[in-house]
Amino acid sequence: MDGMKEPIDISVVVPVYNEEDSLPKLVEQLLGALVPTGNSFELVLVNDGSLDRSAEVLSDLSSHVPELVCVLLRKNYGQTAAMAAGFDLSRGEIIVSLDGDLQNDPADIPLLVSKLREGFDLVSGWRYERQDAAIRRKLPSKIANRLIGRVTGVRLHDYGCSLKAYRREVLSDMRLYGELHRFLPVLANIEGARITEVKVNHRARQYGNSKYGIDRTFRVLMDLLTVWFMNRFLTRPMYVFGFGGIVAIIGSILATTYLLILKLLGEDIGTRPLLTFALVLGITGVQLFCFGLLGELQIRTYHESQGRPIYRIRATLRGGREVSS
Repeated sequence: MDGMKEPIDISVVVPVYNEEDSLPKLVEQLLGALVPTGNSFELVLVNDGSLDRSAEVLSDLSSHVPELVCVLLRKNYGQTAAMAAGFDLSRGEIIVSLDGDLQNDPADIPLLVSKLREGFDLVSGWRYERQDAAIRRKLPSKIANRLIGRVTGVRLHDYGCSLKAYRREVLSDMRLYGELHRFLPVLANIEGARITEVKVNHRARQYGNSKYGIDRTFRVLMDLLTVWFMNRFLTRPMYVFGFGGIVAIIGSILATTYLLILKLLGEDIGTRPLLTFALVLGITGVQLFCFGLLGELQIRTYHESQGRPIYRIRATLRGGREVSS
């Protein structure tokens, strides 16, 4: 157990779901890519409630591959949860993630690690020559990447590539849920991380079928809205709710004033739709403003209860030299 606490150079985290045929080759290729680097490393493979023999294959591999850490989840929680489990149990100063279907090339890991050590906090893979169906996979992915980049302001060519390298301190500041694993660069950007991307190899699927369906699109859209709000208003929810509330209240006051003038001039305003609209607008404005206040209180509770500051310090310099923060 004491050995499990010792830090190592690189942890490779792989979520696994129904990949029994791919696992032996995957572990072999990972060892072939990492052993020559001379870095200490571990392979953290997380079985996400697979329905095939993935758990048995992982158990067998772990018996004769000392670098392999086999994590068996109780049921299928989804890729985000599997990655979070791998991140939490890993010990590496650098953490690399990739898929378990052999489409990501383990030989690209040293490239990502080398780029990370140039001073970046997150290096994302870009499947420059993607080996997937053009209409069913590549076109929707290209549209999604542009949409995510425009909405979040973090412009990458390939958000869907699981092959990424992170510094541990960046991941330790983030909490994953939903489908947020694909938005890790955005979450890292919120924490002030330096992000770049490199072109990586992409291979056609050799075994099994894709685990992604059309339902993933709707989950991604919902999480995109969540990430957009977090990116823009995480520490200032009043800015979005309060602004909308003030606009609604002002609109209600203007409409009510106009109707009051008409009433004073002797016109009947009881049946005018504008009266109902003014009342609804006023109530909506008050509710939005209250939502903003509640959001501010929740954000304050969130940061104070966890001792989390609303800033991140990259380095502290005194007398021209870096000191611990």
